[in-house]
Amino acid sequence: MNSPTFKAFLVTQTESGQFHTGIADKTWDDLPAGDVLIRVHYSSLNYKDALSATGQPGVTKKFPHVPGIDAAGTVVSSASHQFHENQKVIVTGFDLGMNTWGGFAEYIRVPAEWVVPLPQGLTLRESMIFGTAGLTAALCTEALEQNSITPKAGEILVTGATGGVGSMAVSILAKLGYSVAAVTGKKSQHSYLMSLGASSVLSREEVDDQSGKPLLKERWAGAIDSVGGNILATAVKSAKYSGCVAACGLVSGADLVTTVYPFILRGVRLIGIDSAKCPVSKRLPIWEKLARDWKPAVLEKMVTAITLEELPEKIDAILKGETVGRVLVALAG
Repeated sequence: MNSPTFKAFLVTQTESGQFHTGIADKTWDDLPAGDVLIRVHYSSLNYKDALSATGQPGVTKKFPHVPGIDAAGTVVSSASHQFHENQKVIVTGFDLGMNTWGGFAEYIRVPAEWVVPLPQGLTLRESMIFGTAGLTAALCTEALEQNSITPKAGEILVTGATGGVGSMAVSILAKLGYSVAAVTGKKSQHSYLMSLGASSVLSREEVDDQSGKPLLKERWAGAIDSVGGNILATAVKSAKYSGCVAACGLVSGADLVTTVYPFILRGVRLIGIDSAKCPVSKRLPIWEKLARDWKPAVLEKMVTAITLEELPEKIDAILKGETVGRVLVALAG
């Protein structure tokens, strides 16, 4: 099979240690070894992608590199009997876009174990509006359900609500009938969050307790937190008896300063959520839910579509906390 030239968003490092980005022409021979060659139709921009594109060594150690932890497209060829030519598939997480060339290119080659068939009821475009953010939000929602936090249990707090995970969490929870209190520092985005299904919108200050008290008034049946730091600690201290807090991010800080009191006096459960290494056996039922009962009607309200050429501007914006919702990267779609 001929190896065509294709476009990729390439990050390079100079001898002086500076990082540069640009569109480069590559061939299949440039791709890493793997079982499945995929023509990418859509990707999405995540905070981790922005870190990779700017040389964050905790994300990417080898350059030149193509970021993009999400990709959706069609199979070109497969060494695995699990996949066939022209099959529509999704790849998110694992090492894609970290130290394995990722979805900001018209082609990727990956291990078969990373690939998920596109479920019926979901288009390639929709799968990348969800992307890692949607998968993570859905895993958080599943954690609440598995810990008996039903819509009748009470209000659910969602922090970082205008971000990718937050926007997805608000819309999925609202679709399932939960009452959602969305937290944002962007006053201009209150109407946006209400349009996704939030029942109320709170400022960061309202959920960032500085009193140092080990326990606060019981408020939330559950919480989905994508920011970490003291806001996560506040969510834990203000959870109701038998409440559940799903934690999946750290943009506000990696430290968690709290006491054992919420856990031993109120039975609060703090659940850590990881979507990057989540096994395919667990991903499949989540993607099936997102394609059906958990699929919000407001997906298009939270997406901005861009091309590879427009990535630098959006990478700068996401690092500054200026993006809202999801950024879809259209390639061959």
